[in-house]
Amino acid sequence: MNAIKVEQYGDASVLKLVDTAPTPVPGEGQALVKIHMAGVNFVDIYQRKGIYTPGLPYIPGLEASGMVEDVGAGVTGLHCGDRVAYTGHMGSYAEYAAISADKLIPLPSELTFEEGAAFPLQGMTAHFLLNEYRKVAKGDTVLIHAAAGGVGQLLVQWAKHLGATVIGTVSTEEKVDIAYEAGADHVILYTKQDFVAETKKITKEKGVQLILDGVGKSTLPGDLEVAAKFGHIVVFGSASGVPDPVSTTSLMAKSLSLSSGSLFDHAATHEQIERRSRDVLQAIRKKWLKLRIDHVIPLAEAERAHRLLENRETVGKVILQVTG
Repeated sequence: MNAIKVEQYGDASVLKLVDTAPTPVPGEGQALVKIHMAGVNFVDIYQRKGIYTPGLPYIPGLEASGMVEDVGAGVTGLHCGDRVAYTGHMGSYAEYAAISADKLIPLPSELTFEEGAAFPLQGMTAHFLLNEYRKVAKGDTVLIHAAAGGVGQLLVQWAKHLGATVIGTVSTEEKVDIAYEAGADHVILYTKQDFVAETKKITKEKGVQLILDGVGKSTLPGDLEVAAKFGHIVVFGSASGVPDPVSTTSLMAKSLSLSSGSLFDHAATHEQIERRSRDVLQAIRKKWLKLRIDHVIPLAEAERAHRLLENRETVGKVILQVTG
């Protein structure tokens, strides 16, 4: 089968298309999925660069949509031809993947395969970030970095739905408009404005109750400055690099709390996946949560897809078209 293979950690050029990858055979409890679309995410970049270290060689990708091609022993409730989506299993940059049947999400008929590869990882990430650390209450102010990115736009929409005032940071003039379209109340162009000074100005020096930070190294020091007393900071990515260590003293000054987490710990079981995906899909059906797909790129051009995302040149989801 065709697949993208990584044989050494490095820049995007290590992503190589091969046509000799073995087609997996579904084992007990697994389903063979013919992949139509694969989601591209920052975690793919962290793995490719060796920040996270999957064993070499490997097929990247942790999110996809497609159709069930075959099922292994013991699988019930799934049939060949069923439309499904998933996240959390390595190897989606390929024509086929064998996935635990209990990790598959039924793909509603009204969603395209592109949308099916856009919602699982980022949608359920937004869900756990806004439900597991600090419950957002009406009247809270939430600061969301990279508010025009794939996760950022979903976070903006979800936080607004919960009644928060949302401040977003973005890197370009185009992304200012995107963040406002997503529902942000205030947007800071951090390449021309100091997000710390602007956030303090917007909040009249009171600070924000919750900060959702997928940028990391360049933003965390400022997060500590703009968090309100008893505020909570969640670092869920490191697009600008791994953050420097934070002393407990810097947290104690305002009784702050700092968390970090991965979706794959919060969507590890069938029950967790079912609950989170159900809530995300319900929000999409009710049309208060909208997916924005920025690029659909052929599998053979995975290198270009990674460069676009890594250089923060996207304003939504990047998808690899595998088949279909």
